[in-house]
Amino acid sequence: MPPIAVIDFETTGISPGQGARATEVAIVLLEKGQVVDRFQSLMKTGAWIPPFITRLTGITNAMVDAAPDATGVMADAARFVGDAPMVAHNAAFDSKFWQAELDRAGLPAPHPFACTVLLSRRLYPQAPSHQLGTLVDYHGLPRTGQAHRALADAEMAAALLARMQHDLRTQWRVAEPSHALLQTLQRCAKPKVGALLAQHAAA
Repeated sequence: MPPIAVIDFETTGISPGQGARATEVAIVLLEKGQVVDRFQSLMKTGAWIPPFITRLTGITNAMVDAAPDATGVMADAARFVGDAPMVAHNAAFDSKFWQAELDRAGLPAPHPFACTVLLSRRLYPQAPSHQLGTLVDYHGLPRTGQAHRALADAEMAAALLARMQHDLRTQWRVAEPSHALLQTLQRCAKPKVGALLAQHAAA
């Protein structure tokens, strides 16, 4: 299977439509269940970081003021991803910032996204919650650094994705749990998950 790019943003707020900007981006390339490359950078946008965001992430206004300009960071990020399909934990959030920041940099954002939150709800309905840290602990996966920093969260989301692909192969006998299948699965009504995966099971 081709590599999948797992992305995480730290931001000044919830939505770029409300004026929020990215403060940090990290991308982990996952191939055959293994991390093969990483990209991470703080980014300077000129946007002010509210104190509660600094308390959450540890990212200060001084840190982003000294960071590379967002346009250059996003150009580098786009080159790093290439044409790989993308995954995020709560992709509805990260995909909006990916599109908005690339648009500001004058770059296209054609990448399809899959979401490990939606996938987890279908594959692991018994999990105590579908927050990233809870799922990492639930599956006994390693915590990779400070939560609410982009690289640590991207690493944990990549580990969760690798676990999902492993479980699809071993428990559901899906020979190739491709990104396209993940997109179909996350849109599938929960009662129909078993039937969908049975259709993709190896003969």
